[in-house]
Amino acid sequence: MATMLNLTNPKEPLRAGNSVLCSSSSKSTAKSRNDLAFEERKRVSVDYDRGTHDVSTRLPGLRKADIPKRHRLQVQNDRFQKDWTISEVADRVSDLRRWDDVDGLLNCWIGRFARKNFPLLIREMTRRGSLEHCVRVLSWMKNQKNYCARTDIYNMMIRLCARHNQTDQARGLFFEMQEWRCKPDVETYNALINAHGRAGQWRWAMNIMEDMLRAAIPPSRSTYNNLINACGSSGNWREALKVCNKMTDNGVGPDLVTHNIILSAYKTGAQYSKASSYFELMKGTGIRPDTTTLNIVIHCLIKLGQYAKAIEIFNSMRNRKAECDPDVVTFTSIIHMYSVCGQIENCKAVFNTMVAEGLKPNIISYNTLLGAYASHGMDKEALSVFNEIKQSGFRPDIVSYTSLLNAYGRLKQPQKASEVFDMMKRDKWKPNLVSYNALIDAYGSSGLLAQAVEVLREMEQNGIQPNIVSICTLLAACGRCGQKVNIDAVLSAAKLRGIKLNTVAYNSAIGSYMNTGENERAVSLYRSMRKKKVKPDSVTYTLLISGCCRMSKYDEALGFFDEMVDLKIPLSNEGRLTKAESVFDLIKADGLCPDVVMYTTMVHAYVAAENWEKACILFEEMETNGIQPDSIACSAVMRAYNRGGQSSKVLILVEHMREKGIPFNDSILFEIISACSLLRDWRTTIDLIKLMEPSLPVVSIAVINQLLHFLGRSGKVETMMKLFYKIVASGAEINMSTYSILLKNLLSSGNWRKYIEVLQWMEDAGIQPSNGMFLDISTYAQKSGGAEYAAIIKERLVSRPCGASNGYYLTSCRLHFGNDNRGMILELGVSISWTRKHLVLSMYLN
Repeated sequence: MATMLNLTNPKEPLRAGNSVLCSSSSKSTAKSRNDLAFEERKRVSVDYDRGTHDVSTRLPGLRKADIPKRHRLQVQNDRFQKDWTISEVADRVSDLRRWDDVDGLLNCWIGRFARKNFPLLIREMTRRGSLEHCVRVLSWMKNQKNYCARTDIYNMMIRLCARHNQTDQARGLFFEMQEWRCKPDVETYNALINAHGRAGQWRWAMNIMEDMLRAAIPPSRSTYNNLINACGSSGNWREALKVCNKMTDNGVGPDLVTHNIILSAYKTGAQYSKASSYFELMKGTGIRPDTTTLNIVIHCLIKLGQYAKAIEIFNSMRNRKAECDPDVVTFTSIIHMYSVCGQIENCKAVFNTMVAEGLKPNIISYNTLLGAYASHGMDKEALSVFNEIKQSGFRPDIVSYTSLLNAYGRLKQPQKASEVFDMMKRDKWKPNLVSYNALIDAYGSSGLLAQAVEVLREMEQNGIQPNIVSICTLLAACGRCGQKVNIDAVLSAAKLRGIKLNTVAYNSAIGSYMNTGENERAVSLYRSMRKKKVKPDSVTYTLLISGCCRMSKYDEALGFFDEMVDLKIPLSNEGRLTKAESVFDLIKADGLCPDVVMYTTMVHAYVAAENWEKACILFEEMETNGIQPDSIACSAVMRAYNRGGQSSKVLILVEHMREKGIPFNDSILFEIISACSLLRDWRTTIDLIKLMEPSLPVVSIAVINQLLHFLGRSGKVETMMKLFYKIVASGAEINMSTYSILLKNLLSSGNWRKYIEVLQWMEDAGIQPSNGMFLDISTYAQKSGGAEYAAIIKERLVSRPCGASNGYYLTSCRLHFGNDNRGMILELGVSISWTRKHLVLSMYLN
C-alpha cells in the first residue's frame, strides 16, 4: 500500500486515493494568495509493499480563483477546462509523445490566463529535461495574447540546450530573445558560454566573453568558471590558466569550483605533475577540498605511478581525515590502480568494500573490474563480472563486450571471442575500432590469419578504417603463421590506406620476417625504417641481433650492436633479463651449482623486471638445492612478495629467518614494516619494535620514519609517541621528516597540546619548524578546535618563542590567493616581544 505525504498548504484541496496530506510549515496569514501560489511544496510518496519512496517538489501556481473575473466566467461552464497546478501540467505535457497535440492540452489549462504562470511552467519543464517538449511549450506560449517575453525564460531554455549539447539552438535562442526586446544579462552569457564549453568550442566561449564585456555586463565568478571549464575540457590548460589569472586580476577570487576546474584541465591535458603541484599549493589556501578534488588528484597520482600517495589519500578519505567520503569514482580509480599494478585480488577486495559501504557500483565500476580480469587473461572471473552486470540491472555496453573479447583473445580462444562479438551485435551494439582490433588479435594470436583478414575486411565494409594497431596485430599473426607473402601484403595495405608505420609496427614486421627466416628482408626493412627517420629502440636491435645469431651471421649481429651503442640506446630490461637467464641456465646445464650470490643476483633481476612470480619460485629453488639464503636474498624476495600482493608470505619468511638465524638488516626491516602496513597487522609491528629496541641507534632513519608513520596511520598514537621517546633516549638520528610524521598524526588524532609541545622539542633540538606546521595548527584551531580550544591554542602559540635568536612570537599564519596582480601571497603575522606588537611579513611567491 502506498502512502503519500503531501507537504503542502492546508488550504489546498485533498487529492483522490489513499493519500495523507500534511502541511510543510505553518503559513503566515500575512502572505498574499499570490505568494502562496508560487511557493514550492514537498510531496513524499511511500510504497510499503515495494519498499520504495519518492520525494518530489510541487508548484501550484495561479489557479482558477486567481485569474481575472472575465476569464473565470469564460471557463466556468466549460467542462473541458481543467484547473491543474503547474506541476500537473508539466507532468501531462512530459507524458505526451512527440506526435501528440501539446497545444490542445495546454489550451485546456485554466492557468494559461495568468501571465505569471508562464516562467514557472518553463522552469518545471526544464527540470524534467525534455528539450523537445520545452520547445513546443515555448512555441505555444508565444502565440498567447497575454504572453510577455522575459529574460529568465530564455535563460532557462539556453541552459537546457547546453545540457543537450545543442549549441546552435542555444545561439538561436540568444538572438531570438533580443528580437523580442529581452536584454541578455550575466546569466544569459553564463548559459551560452557553458553551452559552447560543453561542445568543446572554447574559442566561441572566449568571443562570447568579449561580447559580454563590450555590453558593459560585469562577469561573475560563474562566468569565469564556465570559461575556464570551456578551455580546460578541450585540453587547452594554458588558456584556462590565463583566464584564471585574469579572473584574479579583476578582483574575483577563485573558489573551490575554480580549483577543481583547473585541476580537471591539467588532468585533461595530461599535465599530471602540474596537477599534483597545484593541489599541494591549494591546500595552503584555506579552501577545503571535496571529493571531486581528491578524485582528480588520485587519478593524476595513478598516472604518475605514485601509488603510495594515491592510497594514502584514499585511506584518509575512508578514515574521514580528509572530511569528505569516497564515492564510486574514488573506488573505481583505486580498482584501476591495482589493475595497473597487477594486484588483481586487491581489485576485487576494493570492489567488495565499495559495496559493503553502501555505494552502488555503476557500469564504469563493473567495466573497470572486468577489464582488470581481462588484461590478465582471467576469463572465468571476467565472465562472472559480465553476468553480474546483467543481474544488477545494468546493460553491458561496448566496453564490457570489448573487455570480454580481450580476455578470450589473451587466452587464444578465438571461438569464444567470436561468440562474444556476435552477442554484442545481437544486443544492438555497434562494434568500434577497439572491438575489431581485439577480435583480430584473438584470431591472429591463434595463428588463424585468414579469419583475422576477414575481420579486417568486415571492419572496412562497416565504415571503420583500420589503424596502426590493426596492422601490428596482422603483422604479428603473419609471423606466427610463417607466411612471408602475407607480410608484404599487409605492409602494402598499410601504405595504400595512408597508415604510417611507427616503431612498434616496424618491430612487428621485422620480427615476423625473422620468424620466417627472411633475414635479408628484415634487414632491408630496418634500412627503410632508418631512411624514413623512424627511431629504432632496444626491441628493434634485439630482434635483429637474435635473428642474425640464429642464422650464424655474427658479424652482422656485432654491426647492429655497434649501431645501437652509437645511437646511445640502452639495453632493455627484457634483453638484460633474457641474457642473465640464458647464462644462469647455461651454468646449471654444465653441471655447476650456482651459489647464493648468483641466486641473489637473479632474484634482484626478476624484481627489477617486476616479475614477482619468478623471483619467488627462484627463491624456493635455492632453498630446495640446500643453499642458505643470506639477508640480501631475503630482502629481495620480501620486496617481491610485497610488490606482488603476497605480503602475508613476508611474515612467514620472517619466522623462517629467525629459525635459521639469518640477521635482519635495514632493508628487511623496511619490507617487514611495509608488509604489516599493507596487512594492517599492528600486533606484529609491536613485536618488531621490541626486536628493534636494542639496535635503535644503528637503525636507518628511513626505517624509523616508516615505522612511526605506520603506527600513526593505524591510530596507535600513544605507541608512536612511546617509540619516539625510546628513539630519542637511544641517541638515534632524528630529522625534519620524523617530526613532520609525528605532527601530522598528532593533529589527525586531535592531540593539539602534544602538537605544540613537539614544536617546542624541534626548536630545542635546533630544527626550525616550517611555516606549514604552524599553518596546520592554526587552521585546526579555526575549523576543528572550537571557540574555547581556539583561544587556548592561540594563547599557547603567542607565549611560545618561535626562534630564540630573533625573539619572534608567532600569532597567525595563513596562505591565500590575493586579488591583486601579485597572485598568491603568504602572510605571516608575527609579534616581536621588545619592539612592536605585530608585524606582517608578505612573501610574494609568484
